Amino acid sequence: MSSIILVAVTDIFFYTKVRDALRPQGYTLERIRNQDEVLPKAASANPAAMIINMNDLGVDAFKALEALRADPALRPFPILAFANHEEVDTWRRAKELGVTKVVSRNEFSSRTKDLIEEVIHHQPSAHP
Repeated sequence: MSSIILVAVTDIFFYTKVRDALRPQGYTLERIRNQDEVLPKAASANPAAMIINMNDLGVDAFKALEALRADPALRPFPILAFANHEEVDTWRRAKELGVTKVVSRNEFSSRTKDLIEEVIHHQPSAHP
């Protein structure tokens, strides 16, 4: 199983925090710095999961999710998103676009490792 995590977080300080939480667990991070890197990196990295900041100005999270989920080869990997907790519409739209789990920025910061492992081992519920 791949241990590569795509990280669509352009804030270098926040990215460093994510890296420091996941590297000791054996994960390799592949940073996505702008919109143009989303599909090529997702296609070439064979990621175990992706982390996406729904409020990032460098990567349009909604466009990224739409593009990823439109490509059948890229649909299967889990996505962990985080957003400001008061943005109800952002959370709803993220779920509609196939995000595996969406959490607040604070929860993401405090539980990064546990959350990424939760989405990687997520078993989707059967839909009739």
